[in-house]
Order: sequence, then structure tokens, then C-alpha cells
Amino acid sequence: MTKKEIVKKLTYCRVCKERNLSRVFTLGPTPLANAFLSKKQAEKEEAFFPLDVYFCNNCSFLQLGHVVSPEVLFNDYVYVSSTSKVFVTHFEDFAKKIFLKFKLDKSSLVIDIGSNDGILLKPFKKLGTRILGIEPAKEIAKVAEKQGIETISKFFSTDLARKVVNEKGKAKIITANNVFAHIDDLDEVIKGLKILLSKDGAFVMEAPYLVDFLDKNYFDLVYHEHLSYWSVSTLITLFRRFDMEVFDVAKVDVHGGTIRVFVGNKGNFQIEGSVKKFIDIEKKAALGSIKTYLDFEKKIQENKVGLISLLASLKSKGKKIAAYGAPAKGNTLLNFFSIGIESLDYVVDDSSWKQGLYTPGKRIPVVSSEFLYKEKPDYLLILAWNFADSIMSMHRRLEKNGVRFIIPVPVPKVL
Repeated sequence: MTKKEIVKKLTYCRVCKERNLSRVFTLGPTPLANAFLSKKQAEKEEAFFPLDVYFCNNCSFLQLGHVVSPEVLFNDYVYVSSTSKVFVTHFEDFAKKIFLKFKLDKSSLVIDIGSNDGILLKPFKKLGTRILGIEPAKEIAKVAEKQGIETISKFFSTDLARKVVNEKGKAKIITANNVFAHIDDLDEVIKGLKILLSKDGAFVMEAPYLVDFLDKNYFDLVYHEHLSYWSVSTLITLFRRFDMEVFDVAKVDVHGGTIRVFVGNKGNFQIEGSVKKFIDIEKKAALGSIKTYLDFEKKIQENKVGLISLLASLKSKGKKIAAYGAPAKGNTLLNFFSIGIESLDYVVDDSSWKQGLYTPGKRIPVVSSEFLYKEKPDYLLILAWNFADSIMSMHRRLEKNGVRFIIPVPVPKVL
């Protein structure tokens, strides 16, 4: 693939199809946030792609202006959900709530799009439902299969939906968690949902919430996989085109603020009061005004100045600083703020898939948490800030030994 084939510029809004787009902020040319490098790769030139965010003046949808080929992004994906105990607990609770809410039984088919290593389907299987995962990342799909989670390693499409219906029948529940933000051709996916979903079935998705993104300055959630930044209002606009409707919404705490959205065929479910509640929140947050997003860029710049100044001050005093967590969001922050090995000695990550590699762009070595106790830093910058409480609790011994923790967003602070 040439670079021209790998990335394409967006010319119309993927929700309403209008061409009235305005660029509201940019994080500059950036490497792919999950494209970790081997030692050999770190010696070669790396590909950087535009990371520009656009606002649709017609439907108020916030989206990336460039689309990197999903084959490049996901075929060799290294993010494995089950390395996080917080996520394991979250999805166990998710499965129980859905099982009870929709009165599922052993005949019910639950399909998870972007199923990763089967983190959500495992508890559904324990509850007794039929399950199927759809996961394009081949190696991660193999991990799921080894654990007894039937998984199709392909991108979801209308053709695949028809094939599944022919072989397994229609699904009572289809889920997509932290996946809907990754999809460029939303029309193709929703047409597939319509084929695959039983008439009285529900599509349930989770995505980071745009209101929290803006309020809490979560700019580091912008990376090439995250094409879309969702509000309830824009999801209503999108699904309305396909004779589907959002009938319930709940807020959950993962990723610093996430919405769980329930969608069904029009008229099949009573519209809950929660939907209006979220629409009102979004009106109050002025999500329909371009000024909201232009002002947001100023907050990012203030965050950048604050964190760089803090790290520079600590280094000038001879302090040793490392980072904890090598999530995609962390690589957005490191690259946009231009924080590299001059500030951070190494990055700790609990995923064995990332250990021994180097972070994209800044090329900081990724090591296991055992390294922390051999090469104790003075300060630990928590890049996986959504798991800060869990990380600090797990490594309380470090704090007792004088190690201080730094949280980078919404404003940098030393704990």
C-alpha cells in the first residue's frame, strides 16, 4: 500500500452526508497510536498522518478529517482488553444488566462487533446465551478462540451479516463497545445491523461521551482509530436515517465518561426519559456551536504548556521520571506535547503484547511493572489516567517509598 492508498481525506460528514465541514483543531502529523515498534523498526523512518478534527455545520457531528485504512490500523492490533481488571469487571456487570433487561435465555444469540479477546462474550456465555464474536485483529481473535469464544476474524459488513443469519439465525442483542467511534462507513455497518438484528432485538453500544471529552479536556482521546466523537443527539440523527431510534441511554464511568446507548427498530421500544435528559445536557453544553470546539483548542494548549513546564522543572532538579500505561491516548499526548526520552526514562505497561517494544513517534521503551521496583523513579506520569485509581492502589508500595504520581489531564497535577 502506498501512503495515498493508506489515508484518505474526508469530503463529507459521515452522519448526515453534507459537505459543510470546518476544521476546529489539529494535533498535527502523528504516528498511528497503537503502532508500537520493535527495536529494528525503531531504527527506520516512521509513517505520520494528519490528525485534524472537523465540525459539521449541518448536524454538529465532530469527526476526524482523515481516514487511515482499517486494514493498516487493526490487522496487527496490540490492544487486549482483558489485561485490565477494571474492564473485566465492567463487562461482567454489562452482561448481567443486558441479560436481565432483555430477559435473555439459552436460545438468545448475542453478537459482539469488535469483540477483542472475548472480554464481554465470556460472561454472556457463563450466563447461558449463545455467543459470537466478530474481530478483525487476527492474533487477538485467535486468543479468543483458544478460550472457547467463537470468533469470526473479519470486518463487519452486510455480506458477513447475511452469512451469520444463514448459519446462526438473527441476534437478539448486538453490541459494539469502544468500536463505533472507529468506523468510517457507518451506513454499511448499520445496514448490516438491520439484517442481523431480530425485529425485537437491540443494538447496544458504548463510546466515550463528547460532553466529558470537552469538559474534562480529554483531547488525548483523539487518534486515528477514533474517527467519531459521539453525542446522543448525533446518534439520533444517524440512526433516524435507517428507521431506527435511540430508546435508552445510561452513563458509565469507564474511559473517564462513557455513554451506553440502546438502539432498536422504530416503534419497538418505549423511548425512556433518559434520552431527553441527555439531549438537554448537550444543548446546555452548546455542542451545536462551532465556538465550543474552537475554545477547546485553547484548553489543549494550556494543558500542553502546564505539563511540559512541570516535567522540565522536575528534570532540572535531577528527578527521574517514568510513565505508567502505554495506551493510544498516551501516545497522542506524548507526540502532540513532544515529550520523549529527554523527559521519560521508560514507560510501564501491563500488557505483554507491548513490553519489549517502543512507543510510536517518541520511541520510549515499554517495560513491565517489575522494572519499577528495580529502577525506581521519583515521579510516575500516569498516561492511562482512566485507570489512575487502580494503578495507584496496585503500586501503593512505591508511594510509601517516596514515588509521586502525576496525572496529565484535565490539568497536570502531582498527587
